[in-house]
Parts: sequence; C-alpha cells; structure tokens
Amino acid sequence: MTLYHSPLSPPCRTVRIMLAEKGIEAVLQEEKAWERREAFLAMNPAGTLPVLEDDQGLPVAELWPICEFLEEVFPERPLIGTDPYARAEARRLLSWFEHKFAHEVSELLLEEKVVKRITRRGQPDSGALRAARHNIRYHLDYVGWLSERRSWLAGDELSVADISAAAHLSCLDYLGDVPWEDFPAAKDWYARFKSRPSMRSLLSDQLPGLSPPAHYADLDF
Repeated sequence: MTLYHSPLSPPCRTVRIMLAEKGIEAVLQEEKAWERREAFLAMNPAGTLPVLEDDQGLPVAELWPICEFLEEVFPERPLIGTDPYARAEARRLLSWFEHKFAHEVSELLLEEKVVKRITRRGQPDSGALRAARHNIRYHLDYVGWLSERRSWLAGDELSVADISAAAHLSCLDYLGDVPWEDFPAAKDWYARFKSRPSMRSLLSDQLPGLSPPAHYADLDF
C-alpha cells in the first residue's frame, strides 16, 4: 500500500497511526496537494489528503472512507469499537476532532504557521492564532475529562477517537502550541498514547526549517 500524505496533516497522521496499530506496512509518499498534480487528482478529484492506494493500485480517498476500508479489510485489530454503542461513541469523537477541533484549533494554527510559510502567502494572522490558542483550552479540558472517566477516550478500548485526538495534538505539539502544564489529565493521556509504537514514525518527522520543541519526541514528556 501507498499513503499519499503531508507530514503535519492531522487526517494523514490519523491514517498513519491506524495503519501502524493494525500492523499494516505502507509506503509514505509526501504529496504537495496545492500543486494539484494531474496523477494525484486522478486518484482524488477533490485534491485533498489523505489518499491510500491499495496493493492493487486502487485508491481510497478521504479520512473516514480510509478508516472504514481498513476496518473492513483488516478486522483483526478493531479500532472503531466492538459493539454498536462503542462504535457510535468512537465515531462521535472522531467527528469531534476532525470537524469541531479542526475548525476551532488545528486548521487555524496549521494554516497560519505552516501552510502560509510553505506556500509563501504572507505573515500569520495574529487574531487567528489568538483564537486557536484560546479555543484549545476548552478542548484540552474535555480530553482530560474523558480520560479521567474512561480507560480511553471513547471507552474501554483504544479507538479512532484516541488516534484522531493524538494526530491533531501531535501536530500542534510540533509547533509548541499545546499548554500541557495547565491540563495534567490531558497530558497524562497523551503521554500514554505517544509512548505507543504506532507513534514512533510521527515523532521522528522533521520539517525543513521548522524544528519541534525538545519535549516533542520525549516519551517521558
């Protein structure tokens, strides 16, 4: 399999973690989606990441279809819950992070601090950065609240809820924009998750000219 991805894209990281948790090897192919490469658009006319190309050369595009595809093709390690209620909660929280958290926090920070820099589209908008840094506190409080009441965010088993949350927060942690010290419960949950083998390749990512803080890849936080 080949995963077309961007290193600091939360949806791409979600798929990378899911692949690793299921023990599936895939070639990582970095894609500059904004270049709208013809061969890439043939796989996903929307021109968005991630796209997973299977070993038959058939593409599966967008995060949720990829998650469902992997769950159906590799069911031995379930990551979308093992009963209807667990699956509903895992899906709810995946939607929370991929829509609410993304809209209120990660899309703002990544657009202003990474995308604008790469595409040379001007300076970061200080208002957008302030809004994201304010909003993340509400979300970290919620992550902590969930982690104190459950073994994992959606219940007894690790699921796509934890994977999506870790994908988003790992991107923002690379930028140094997560106030972990103010949210010890969320920090404990993330420290537990980032020590998993499925996080190793993400924590070794390095963007040219943009280095993460020292604690980013430190498993002892």
